[in-house]
Amino acid sequence: MGILDGKVAIVTGGGRGLGRAHCLALAEAGATVVVNDLGSGLHGEHTAESPADEVVTEIVKLGGQASANHSSVSDWAATEALVAETVEQYGRLDIVVNNAGIVRDRMLFSMTEADFDSVIAVHLKGTFALTRHACAYWRDAAKRGEPVAGRIINTTSGTGLFGNAGQANYGAAKAGIAGLTVITAIEMRKYGVTANAISPLAATRMTAGLAVGEAEAMGGFDPRDPANASGVVVYLASDAAAWLTGQVLRVDGDKLNRLRGWTVTDVQPSRSGGALTPEELAETVPQLYGVAPLGRATGVGQ
Repeated sequence: MGILDGKVAIVTGGGRGLGRAHCLALAEAGATVVVNDLGSGLHGEHTAESPADEVVTEIVKLGGQASANHSSVSDWAATEALVAETVEQYGRLDIVVNNAGIVRDRMLFSMTEADFDSVIAVHLKGTFALTRHACAYWRDAAKRGEPVAGRIINTTSGTGLFGNAGQANYGAAKAGIAGLTVITAIEMRKYGVTANAISPLAATRMTAGLAVGEAEAMGGFDPRDPANASGVVVYLASDAAAWLTGQVLRVDGDKLNRLRGWTVTDVQPSRSGGALTPEELAETVPQLYGVAPLGRATGVGQ
């Protein structure tokens, strides 16, 4: 008996890297998995590859149940059809793992409109589109009085949370996904749906040539194996995590880090009790950040 027996999951970008690892782990835990992967290249270019079918074959050989879907998550109608077809084929949908992504890295001043739009379309719009259609399905089911235990697991990244040069499009999309996760959790709680996001540190084709944290293999354990994040995905997809929603969890090798979003750390009230003025801020903002203000007469820090 697996902890996800009887559950049905959709995993986008499920043909390679993190997505493939998630599909295999969900299937091993007992879920039926719809493996969505367009088969495109790293930058979104068309290829003749069909990694979704390959993962389905792996799952079936291991005794699991799976099917492939080759539509683009950036296609609104296609994601709506993906939800409808999944429910029609398997009778239900319980889990959505939004993982699909591409990269087109450039510095801001060199990034084209197409570079920006394509990355936002796959990561942010793709996550929203499938989430929206899944949530509509779960909301309708709840209104019919049917039991609902929907699980949404999104994928953000350190670039979206902390920033990284050369990835304005990717970072903006991933930051947006973190915000979307929180809002989805707020809106869908009353319908029995949770939404959480993971930020995995993993070596995949998307991180080729980049430093993915400092980690060395220890005793046969690879801290940057994409599969390290999949146990967290299975947990978040299970009934055991029904209480947890609206969270971002960073998976770093064998460690799970709880992250908190924007919080107020210090407050600098107006000295006059009225609106803040530029002149006053010139004096008080450095204090807010713990920076010594410049001397008025000499210009020397005090």
